[in-house]
Amino acid sequence: MMEKYNTLDFSTEYEKVLERVNAIDPIKYAKTRNFINGQITYLSPYISRGVISIKQVMNKILEKKYPYPAIEKIIQELAWREYFQRVWQNKGIQIWEDLKQDQQEVVHHQMIASISHAKTGIESIDLAIHGLYEKGYMYNHSRMYLASIACNIGKTHWLEPSKWMYYHLLDGDIASNNCSWQWVAGAFSSKKYYCNQENINKYTFSKQQNTFLDNPYEQLVNMALPDALQKTTEQVLKTKLPETTLPEIDTDLPTLIYNSYNLDPNWRKEEKVNRVLLLEPSHFNQYPVSDKVIQFILELTKNIEGIQIFTGEIEEIKNIYKANNSWDDQKIISKEHPAFTYYPGIKDERDWMFPEVTGYYPSFFSFWKKAERSFRKKI
Repeated sequence: MMEKYNTLDFSTEYEKVLERVNAIDPIKYAKTRNFINGQITYLSPYISRGVISIKQVMNKILEKKYPYPAIEKIIQELAWREYFQRVWQNKGIQIWEDLKQDQQEVVHHQMIASISHAKTGIESIDLAIHGLYEKGYMYNHSRMYLASIACNIGKTHWLEPSKWMYYHLLDGDIASNNCSWQWVAGAFSSKKYYCNQENINKYTFSKQQNTFLDNPYEQLVNMALPDALQKTTEQVLKTKLPETTLPEIDTDLPTLIYNSYNLDPNWRKEEKVNRVLLLEPSHFNQYPVSDKVIQFILELTKNIEGIQIFTGEIEEIKNIYKANNSWDDQKIISKEHPAFTYYPGIKDERDWMFPEVTGYYPSFFSFWKKAERSFRKKI
């Protein structure tokens, strides 16, 4: 399994990303997605960073004229991502709190040391953590296993381990990350999600026995805190941003503001504008990410012609216009996003799969019920 992580390749070339979109096989995806060697898309880093949209992926799948049953699972999984974005859009900073009810049986609000050090004793999980550190990626089923071990067996609150995972993920997305951890921990779902060793062995092709997870589910629910998960550690998560100078801005033109969630090379591509990737220290102090993530973001900007990289705050861009007496509310353009509601100026709408399904839904399936009706009209 370690060899799998060693061969993961997240190319930052836009054409290679499009090739990956075109190569999606929804039938194999539906049959194998839960297995460590499943035919998954590996598109999440590009979706999270706004290089491509889930609508773009959906449209490519629809182009191939599969019957609905063949594509239902992959469309539903894409819809989960949109659902979590709608939750964030409607709940705002409350996404950092228990959304539906308090997480139960919490012993502490710290990071579990054996998870941080990849020494839980569950071989498949420890290998997955090494993969996260080395490649900035973790297979989705392993994320669920890990969250279950941390929150439901290790009895820590979901917040600290979720920050740790977000820090390392190339596909780090606050909405998907926070909501998924809460779903596993029972703070955003009707019950907690548990995994046991038998289930992990099945989907990761391991054969480990005699671990603290090697028990029936009914025993896991009531088991004492395992020794391997008792020690905690203090996290120091900091972001190292590149040093830059002020960008050169033609104040007669508007400026498109790109950020870590919007690196779309086709956004207003033909317009004569200033283009700036804005890396705000205030944002990354609040939501830190690793050096590997920052490097991935910087490499992705190479797909955007004429873009300048600026480590600074949005007000500094605004002040360039003010200094030339040319500021107005049309001069800064960004894409709508819950992390950047404070940006001034014009906010373009994102490409939603289901733009007509808005508002807050307390569960995915209440959202999906309406979204599916809309989707069926597209095919």
